[in-house]
Amino acid sequence: MTIYLKTGLLCGMILCVIHATLLAQYRPEKINKRARALYMDAQAALDMQNLTQAIAYLKMAVKADSQYLDAWAQLASIAFKQKDYPEAVIDFQRVMAIDSTYDPRLYYAYAKSLAGMGKFAEAIAYMHRYLQIPGLGSDEIALGKSWLQHFEIGLQTALQHHPFAPQNLGDSINSADPEYFPSLTVDGQTLVFTRNLHNQNEDFYISTWDAADSQWHRAVNLGPPVNTPENEGTGHISQDGRILIYAACNQPGGLGSCDIVYSVRTAQGWSTPVNLGPNVNSRFWDSQPCLSPDNHDLYFVSNRPGGYGGSDIYVCHLQPDGSWSKPENLGPNINTPGDETSPFIHADNQTLYFASNGWPGIGDMDLFYSRRQPDGSWSKPVNLGYPINTIDHDGTLFVAADGKTAYFASDRFNGYGQLDLYAFTLYPEARPIPTLYVRGTVYDSLTHQPLSASIDLIDVATDSLITRIHSDIHGQYLVTLPIGKIYAFHVSHPGYLFYSDQFSLVNQKAYRPYEINIPLQPIRLHARMVLKNIFFDFNKYDLKPESKPELDKLVQFLKDNPTLHITIKGYTDSVGTASFNLTLSQHRAEAVMQYLIAHGIQANRLKAVGYGEAQPVASNETEEGRALNRRVEFEITEQ
Repeated sequence: MTIYLKTGLLCGMILCVIHATLLAQYRPEKINKRARALYMDAQAALDMQNLTQAIAYLKMAVKADSQYLDAWAQLASIAFKQKDYPEAVIDFQRVMAIDSTYDPRLYYAYAKSLAGMGKFAEAIAYMHRYLQIPGLGSDEIALGKSWLQHFEIGLQTALQHHPFAPQNLGDSINSADPEYFPSLTVDGQTLVFTRNLHNQNEDFYISTWDAADSQWHRAVNLGPPVNTPENEGTGHISQDGRILIYAACNQPGGLGSCDIVYSVRTAQGWSTPVNLGPNVNSRFWDSQPCLSPDNHDLYFVSNRPGGYGGSDIYVCHLQPDGSWSKPENLGPNINTPGDETSPFIHADNQTLYFASNGWPGIGDMDLFYSRRQPDGSWSKPVNLGYPINTIDHDGTLFVAADGKTAYFASDRFNGYGQLDLYAFTLYPEARPIPTLYVRGTVYDSLTHQPLSASIDLIDVATDSLITRIHSDIHGQYLVTLPIGKIYAFHVSHPGYLFYSDQFSLVNQKAYRPYEINIPLQPIRLHARMVLKNIFFDFNKYDLKPESKPELDKLVQFLKDNPTLHITIKGYTDSVGTASFNLTLSQHRAEAVMQYLIAHGIQANRLKAVGYGEAQPVASNETEEGRALNRRVEFEITEQ
């Protein structure tokens, strides 16, 4: 593939634009013989695809004769093709300094090189000069005008001065082959990405974070059964690292050119991939899947008929029976007559990042974000702007759970290969909600055997279910917690008391994940548990609205176990008189009992007793201890 500019063509162009004065006319016959010989050596190297040698010859040629305009033009062209825009600008400027009439068509590449450096105002000026050239074809004019629009958007976003300092992930991750579609677990310890080996076979590679050296271990091929001689790519690893969902192309038994499949991580390694079947896949191209943090929503890209453009973003929802719903197009708030690709839903489950060439952008493909609205719709996409988006193809983005660190693939100059993976700090306006997580193991408190339990996360303020997941066969679970809210956390399993906890992340600033192992108590006589999400105002016994999720959970527990009788017990700390505290605790226990009766639980199954400041579970000398002593619990008194 020859990328240089041919002298004959350039000279032909010059004849069209020579000024009548013939001033500053380039005279190639005046170039010295050594420089011309080096130029011919460069051309031979280019014909042999030896770009490094060609550049070396060209640099020697301009050193031998600094006025050798053809050699400078070729150097500029090569730098432009390599996306080394600073070098291209320098070389183009040298061309114009020697002879401003040499070839005005170079203004097109010069304008794009300026834009590649973020000099959009200058790029706009030179693209206008390009469009004034007589004799341009209609396609050339249309392309020039299109890039003018891109440059205008680039100028607008560049004026916002978004900080951007991408760091190459280094040679433990990147290689001479293209790397793209990065995906991390919520704890940031595992990175999975696609590598296109020799531009012929896409495989998955995996790396783990080396905390001691603050760097990634050398990535290794994921191997069979996930990787095959065919193409596997555009993968997404679930937040807990247990599921890898990806596109497999040209596979035996596939429904289309590329299908979405998944593999599960087991003690023995990755399982044999399973095709998601005709509810998800079509006989067309289905690719680039991404799971929501609770694994209940599957976003992906397809070029199936019936969309808004070439490729659209769709979503499927996990059904109670474990199947996936039919795909739903995300609609015109996201999809356009162009192409939308690379969907990524952040761990906050509210912020969607994707790439598009249909929304107004700076280059071939730009990155955008949209936020889920209270009614479930998506906001108008926002271009991430320059310098995250450039005049080139910017097509994949992954934002870590902290909401700050972003990972992307780019073919910017000076990488290890055609596409490399980079990390950078995302500017505040484009950040998702920082998201913590709670993980652990659910097990039987007596036998310590793991339990596959149901886990509900509820927004206390709105009494809305945020997510419902199940711990796996090993009892392990992981739930993401976007900061800024108070959550009720309920864990239940048939035959056991439920477990409740609370996470108040309203003023959370530090990124501090939780690890909670949960022993569930089998239902038996005298088993008892603290209701951690029952709330009263100070010295009051009226139930606050935030108590509703916990009380409803208790109602359901008693309805599921209709033979149980319980005693509701109220306790206080030692602040105040003993008699006041005894009365207050009795009233609080009765308030809970009355709620249960009002919601269908027979009164003869319930008893309320206040114990005041008796039976403390912690010291009353500290606020933390007093908070633990102020509690409502229940005990099973009859099976």
